[in-house]
Amino acid sequence: MNKVHNFSAGPAILPEATIASSVKALQNFSGTGLSILEVSHRSPQFVEVMDRAVHATKEIFSLPEQYEVLFLQGGASTQFLMVAYNLLNKKASYLDTGSWSTKAIKEAKLFGDVQTVASSKSKNFNFIPKDFDVAEDADYFHCTSNNTIFGTQIHHFPSSTVPMVCDMSSDILSREIRADDFGLIYAGAQKNMGPAGVTMVIVDKSLLGRVNRTIPTMMDYNTHISKGSMFNTPPVFSVFATLQTLEWVLQNGGLKEMEKKNFQKADCLYKEIDNNDLFEGTAKKQDRSNMNATFVLKDESLNDKFLKACKEAKISGIKGHRSVGGFRASMYNAMEINSVHALINVMQTFN
Repeated sequence: MNKVHNFSAGPAILPEATIASSVKALQNFSGTGLSILEVSHRSPQFVEVMDRAVHATKEIFSLPEQYEVLFLQGGASTQFLMVAYNLLNKKASYLDTGSWSTKAIKEAKLFGDVQTVASSKSKNFNFIPKDFDVAEDADYFHCTSNNTIFGTQIHHFPSSTVPMVCDMSSDILSREIRADDFGLIYAGAQKNMGPAGVTMVIVDKSLLGRVNRTIPTMMDYNTHISKGSMFNTPPVFSVFATLQTLEWVLQNGGLKEMEKKNFQKADCLYKEIDNNDLFEGTAKKQDRSNMNATFVLKDESLNDKFLKACKEAKISGIKGHRSVGGFRASMYNAMEINSVHALINVMQTFN
């Protein structure tokens, strides 16, 4: 099959090794003679998968002992309310940098006082606010590390005197971070980690059990910690595929190497956007995302022609989000730089 350059924002490109291992597991998982789609989640073979996924995550992020790793369902959208259910006692501070943080704020307001410390909404979320104060008596401070729709990314996380919670759905595994700077990290797998259906949560156990409310069993992080992410049937295939990606990251230099390659890809594309008179970036340069480059044609009447040229070059998923239009090139870990060069070539020869 001829190479298709997959710039989709999600579900997104995955390492070839992840896909190859998953195909084998679909046919015969771990020598059981069963497909991964039909094996019991209580089987020793799958319990080993879950254990390895937790171990790999802890190794990748060098997690301290007090942190737990969970593989849950419901996507980041469920985490918007689950975080507040478990952590918001009286007041929380939120940074509003895009559609997903706006939705997280909406859910949190159901549980207590929510202070929006800063917002870039007035500029169509094209930058990351930096001058703001987090209330010292807040239960936690919430931010979104990367904004797929608007193409912005927090490159330097603010210091916080209260526990920091971060939605890393679209740049998890893409760069080095100090995990112990965060009280809780959550990420839907389908952007940079695995297929849709599983959500990773990394949580400092010491933050749990502090709220006064009664938490429904399914919404309580402690429920899932006590059951090893198997309180209910986990998304078996998605966890398996995510494990393959986690181990691929470890085998290919860890977060340091991922960050290096992702910067190289983004840097060459942004240089083309800036130097090509036909195109224009939409995010402020200092806040541009290394995962999702958003840009427009200065002459919008050429949009369909450009999309056609991309299709002919076997470039997929380049159209911008329906809410903002334009174009978006998502360059997750598994994307090779030759795919970015293929897009650049279309831009350079387009007229």
